[in-house]
Amino acid sequence: MSKRPERLTDEQIAEGLRDVPQWHREGDALLRTLQAPDFPAGVRIVVAVAEAAEAMDHHPDIDIRWRTLHFALTTHDAGGITVLDLRLAAAVDTAVDTVLSSS
Repeated sequence: MSKRPERLTDEQIAEGLRDVPQWHREGDALLRTLQAPDFPAGVRIVVAVAEAAEAMDHHPDIDIRWRTLHFALTTHDAGGITVLDLRLAAAVDTAVDTVLSSS
């Protein structure tokens, strides 16, 4: 059984968000919204994010509305934001960049 990650302090979260500037904090979650060029590109982004999340065993909440994608990250077990959320935010950014650069 792996150790549950600890919640980050407000200062740690603010510092971590400097590395993922497209994200912002809202309560106990990190959020990012983006517009894909079209619906198929949005779905490709979701698939790429799902693969990265599965590899990390840490999964985002994803809402897709035509070309608009909303990602929300929180560590439910810890009751807030942990280092896993910051790592997944970076992985989401990489997935987005990879899909959009190949479209």
